[in-house]
Amino acid sequence: MNVLTLRRLDIIGLLVSLITLGVGIVWAFPIYWSLYATGTVAAGGSPLAVVQSYAHVLVDTPLGRWYVNSLATAGGVTIGVLAISAPCGYAISQLRFRGRKLLWFMILASFMIPIQALIVNHFFLTYQLGLLNTWLGVILPQLIAPIAVIVYKQFFDGVPREFREAAQIDGARHWQIFLGIYLPMNWGITTALGIIVFIGAWNAFLWPFLAVTKTEAMNVTVGATQFRSGGVGELTTAVLVALPVAVLYLLFQRRVSDAISFSAGIKG
Repeated sequence: MNVLTLRRLDIIGLLVSLITLGVGIVWAFPIYWSLYATGTVAAGGSPLAVVQSYAHVLVDTPLGRWYVNSLATAGGVTIGVLAISAPCGYAISQLRFRGRKLLWFMILASFMIPIQALIVNHFFLTYQLGLLNTWLGVILPQLIAPIAVIVYKQFFDGVPREFREAAQIDGARHWQIFLGIYLPMNWGITTALGIIVFIGAWNAFLWPFLAVTKTEAMNVTVGATQFRSGGVGELTTAVLVALPVAVLYLLFQRRVSDAISFSAGIKG
C-alpha cells in the first residue's frame, strides 16, 4: 500500500469512529436525560438530593416488594416457557406420532391469534381458579410462546439423526437422548431465548395489570403507575424500573441479537 491509500484508510476509520460515537451519544441521551431530570427536580440537581430520592423510593415505597414479584413471575415464565418449548420442539422434530402434523399446524396457526384476544378468557379462567392476585395467576397465561417451540424445532431439525440413532442402539430412551444429547448442544439458543422471554415477562403490563389488584402483589411495571407525586418519585421509579432490563441487555446483547435474528429468519 502506498501512503495515499493509508491516508484514505485513516480518514475512513476516523469517519466510522465519529459516526459510531454519534450513534452512541444518541442512544445514551435518554438515559442521561432521565438522570438529569431526576436531579433537576430533586432540589435543583443536588447530588445528595438525588441519592436521597433513590433511597426514599427504595426504602419508603413498596418498590422492593414489586421487584420481588417481577423477578418471581418473570423467572417463572422463563423457566416454564423453556421447560415446555424444548421438549415440544424435540418431539415435533424427532419423533413420529399420530397428530404430529396437526399439532405443528396449530402452533403455526397460533400466530394468527393476538394474545390480547385471549385476555378475557384468561381473566375468567384465572378468576374461577382463584388465582387472581397470585404469582401463579400472572405466570400461567404468559406461558403461551409458540415462537420458542418453533425456534427449538428448527434447531433440532439441523441436528444429524445419526446422534439419536446411535443412542437408541445403545439402549437410551427418548428423554435420555433429549437431556443428554440434544439439549446440551443448544445451550446458546436456550440462553438467548431465556433472556428474550425474561425481558418480555419483566416488561409485561396488560395482563399483570388485570390479574393483580392488591398493591403488595403488583409487578414493578404496574406498581410504578401508583406514583402520583408528579415529581422526583415518578422519575426515580421510572429509572429503577428500566434499569434491570437495560443492564441485562447490555450484558447479553450478543445473545439477544442472535436470538432475534434467528427468530426473524424463521418468521420470514
